[in-house]
Amino acid sequence: MSVEQLPAEVREFANCLDGLLARVDQGGGWCGVFWERDPEGMRACLDGREVPPWDVVESLLGDLAARYGTEGAAPYAERARALHTAAVAAHDARPGGRDALGDRLDVMLREQRYAAERRTALEHALASATTRAEADALRLDLAWARDDHARASARCEELRRRMAALDHRDLPPRGHIPGGEPDGAALQPEEPTAQRSPGPAPTVPDPAPTVPKQRRRRRGGARFAGAVEEDTGPVAVPPAVEEPLPAPATGGRGSPRGARFAGVAEETPEAPPGTAAGELGAADREDVLATVEALRRLRGAGRTGEAHALLVEIAYWPPARFPLLAAEMRHAGLAADWATLLWEAASLPADRLVAAADALTAAGHTEDGERILREGVVRPAPEIGRAVVGLTAGGRHREVRVLLDAYVRVRTPEEAARSAAADPAELVPLLLDAARGVSDERYWDLVHALRVAGFTA
Repeated sequence: MSVEQLPAEVREFANCLDGLLARVDQGGGWCGVFWERDPEGMRACLDGREVPPWDVVESLLGDLAARYGTEGAAPYAERARALHTAAVAAHDARPGGRDALGDRLDVMLREQRYAAERRTALEHALASATTRAEADALRLDLAWARDDHARASARCEELRRRMAALDHRDLPPRGHIPGGEPDGAALQPEEPTAQRSPGPAPTVPDPAPTVPKQRRRRRGGARFAGAVEEDTGPVAVPPAVEEPLPAPATGGRGSPRGARFAGVAEETPEAPPGTAAGELGAADREDVLATVEALRRLRGAGRTGEAHALLVEIAYWPPARFPLLAAEMRHAGLAADWATLLWEAASLPADRLVAAADALTAAGHTEDGERILREGVVRPAPEIGRAVVGLTAGGRHREVRVLLDAYVRVRTPEEAARSAAADPAELVPLLLDAARGVSDERYWDLVHALRVAGFTA
């Protein structure tokens, strides 16, 4: 697409980005990292062919604040936010924009899972390091894994908000989208990688000294996904967290696999002693209250990465705790964190996903129960198929019905048809039964999609 064909909002933001880069050291800070790791992506953003995720812009604003001070960077930060919001709206509104966002979300979900798994593995390796050199190398890799996960999480959230904005664009204008947020705010990620407050530019710690080349590592690019690349020179070290993370309360999963779609085929951890499904004991209540307080302190201290790590951990808690978590987190002013927790919990194995939705619905949190199911089925079609086959083999027929009902409502008929590849004889009748329960139109759309995919409907 030529410059003349770009939407005016995208062209204006590209000019703003070009001006921002002209004011920072392009060989240092986060700007240097982005140019080193994804030069093609940076050029695409400057040309207006892509709009960078907000976490990238925010890191560049941090470079600007490091050079000119927070007050000096504040006006530029305000303008960049407004122009970025307008640019993504115009970019996404182009033909095929919704599908492109869905594809990017799938990529970022895989990146998020990889980063979470790598972070957990590195944390375990660091705990057993035997020499200082080994520990230092592991700390460096762990810092990058944490940054990768934080960025992937922020980008997933931003993409979901952009998709939601497109889904509501045909509604009568009301000045806001469901949930009470202004239209512009709906495009903002809830969890940027740098702390910010209204008005001033985000504060990002000064880039740490560079270190010599070590080994291959996975880095997120400036656009939407990471790639495995060879290090060709010094790299900046992301800011390290010096204070320890408050220990999660007992009863959670000891080694969370993290963000999305991990564990579809995993064994379901048993509930802690004394906690039956749907039953909440005194120890559970104490754990919930203590953890919500720890999360509140982390947010108050601006320790965003640690707060997100804690959310990942408690996402694997027994489903019976979720209603109390919903109430206590909202009461503590952590509604945004509750939304993130639901998104993390949507990666649970299918039977636990349904159990969490059931617990929320039974306690009166019907909207939350429906949301976790909707988000839980936004996983690759083959994984949905395998999960359903596993549930069916285990006699979990009610869970299958709940999962597939959400699946055929949320995903397109073409996506639902692709999930049948795991076991067509088993899955085709189940998918059709679920679609019939939605509407005749959805049923016949799925019949057609299955036939096109080569399955006998």
